[in-house]
Parts: sequence; C-alpha cells; structure tokens
Amino acid sequence: MAVTALLIDGIGVDFAGLKAVDNVSIAINEGELRVLLGANGAGKTTLMDLISGKTRSMRGRVFLYDTEITNWPEHAIARAGIGRKFQIPSVFRDLTVRRNLQVASCRNPSVFANLRLGFSAEARQRIDQMLAVIGLEDAAETTAAYLSHGQTQWLEMGLLMIQNAKLILLDEPTAGMTVAETRKTAELIRKMRGQHTILVVEHDMAFVREIAEKITVMHLGQVLAEGSIAAIEANPKVRAAYLGSKGIA
Repeated sequence: MAVTALLIDGIGVDFAGLKAVDNVSIAINEGELRVLLGANGAGKTTLMDLISGKTRSMRGRVFLYDTEITNWPEHAIARAGIGRKFQIPSVFRDLTVRRNLQVASCRNPSVFANLRLGFSAEARQRIDQMLAVIGLEDAAETTAAYLSHGQTQWLEMGLLMIQNAKLILLDEPTAGMTVAETRKTAELIRKMRGQHTILVVEHDMAFVREIAEKITVMHLGQVLAEGSIAAIEANPKVRAAYLGSKGIA
C-alpha cells in the first residue's frame, strides 16, 4: 500500500490581493518523483516556499507523512526532513567536496569539532559511496569554489541525500547547465528516485521527459492538471495554457 510522504491540503497565499497559490491540493507518495510544470507566475516556486516554510500560508495545511508542518519555521521544517535545492547552489565554498559531505552528514551542532575527531570507517564508506553517486570521486579533494556549475549542483544534491532528507525539493536543477551536464543531472535524479521522495520544478521539457513519472501542471496559482506525460500532452487545457502544439518536446 502506498504511503503518502507529502500532503498539501487546500494551501493558499495572497500577495497584495493576488492569489499566488489558490486552494492547491497535491498528494505525493513515498519514493515518488513528481514534476511541477507551469508558466512563469503560475505559482510553482511560491508553492515550494509554502512547503519549506519560506512563505507562510494563509489557508490550508501541509503534512510530511503524519506530521502537520504548516507554517513551521524554515529550520524546523528542514530538521523534520525536507531538503531544498535552490537555483543558486548553497555549499561550503571554502571546503573540499569531501569535507562538504562530512559536514552535511554530521548532525551534532558542534560539527566542526567533530570533524577534527575524525570519522568512523562506516561513515567514510558512506561518503565514498555518495561521491560515486554524484560522480565527484575525482573531485573529492577539490575546494568547492573551483567546481564547475554542474558539479556544484551535484554536490548540493549529494548534501541533501547524505542528510537522508525525507522529501527533496529541486527548483530548476538544470538552470545554466550545458547539454552534457543536464544529461548527467537526469541520470542522477533517476538514481535518487525510489530512495528519496522528490518534487522538481523545471522548464526544460527535454529534461522533464527524461525524468518524469507523474506531472502536476499549475496555472494562475491553481492545479490545472495531473497525470503521466502522455495524459498531460493530450490535455487541451494544458496545451492552451502552457505547452502549445509541441507538447513535452
């Protein structure tokens, strides 16, 4: 039986009288990869903000598994198990790739003191495995500031995964990437699928086709449609509002 990892129940928020997110309800199962589509201004990023606590909702509720997290502070929601990757990566730029993963994997507040004490063989093995997953084994001792744009994005995804985030929010993960980097990012997200519950906002339709299982389309702050790629492409309302005649190219 499927377990619901994220339940959004009638969530809404207004900005200066405009309904930026209007009575949105979405259920995402544990291990599912959901793609959120919509034109600029459709409410996608605002919905991510409501889930992660960056924006306070005016209506509705949000549940992470059985726990209601509506309008919790951002840090409390992060501790509950929601990790978010923004368009601009957030990593420790002065630390090596390996050190970044060590910091992220340590939950003790005095993390830097713990780093000086060293890591167990099991912890080191886990970090080595994560380096392999994100494809940065050869860059393990490279300072993060010297990584390429794509490598920095992959490192940030690794930081979220090594923290065992219950739900990972990815906001346009391929923005600014080369074709090769985009392809590798699709491979990485496919590896994450099933191990993590993932919600992705993306505009690159070729990338969406590579990763999507189920798609939710937003329009003017509301859910316009949900379904498989085939169902979304065939939906006349989605074509009129967003996709046009090309579909998910």
